[in-house]
Amino acid sequence: MKPYRLLYPLRTYLIVAGNGEETNVMAADWVTIVSFRPFMVGVAVAPERYTWGLIKKYREFVISVPGLDMLRDVWIAGTRHGPEKLKEMKITLVPSKALGTPSIKEALANVECRLVDERDYGDHTWFVGEVVASSYREDAFEDDRPKLEAGFLAHASWTDFVTFEKRIHRPPQV
Repeated sequence: MKPYRLLYPLRTYLIVAGNGEETNVMAADWVTIVSFRPFMVGVAVAPERYTWGLIKKYREFVISVPGLDMLRDVWIAGTRHGPEKLKEMKITLVPSKALGTPSIKEALANVECRLVDERDYGDHTWFVGEVVASSYREDAFEDDRPKLEAGFLAHASWTDFVTFEKRIHRPPQV
């Protein structure tokens, strides 16, 4: 058992980087919040990925939150390399609110990030972006919470993905 797999299932995201003809989309599981004030998020990207060079060049990226209906596109984004894969995907790139990097229209949410730091850790670079804008589908969120029935994806193992059931568990009164 590969030790990093002990941390799965992890949420799955699409990382959009670049602009115009250089735009690329890659799948990423290694994404997390790193600060609340200011709101910052980080993503681990391997240097051999085309997206890695685009983030370094444009100094920005978008984290798109895919739903189950985007699973085919998530698979293509995670298994194909370079911008040619966009021709196979059924996503619509739309202008972001604050960045030149586009967002994905079909995503449940898009989080626009301006690069503030990057550090190499082993075989990946950890890119940290300050969130400068965001957008979301109203049918996926309500009262500052995700609607679990919207089909948020998590990656369980190589070809296995899961969604979240609409069943909330709360700790007993302590």
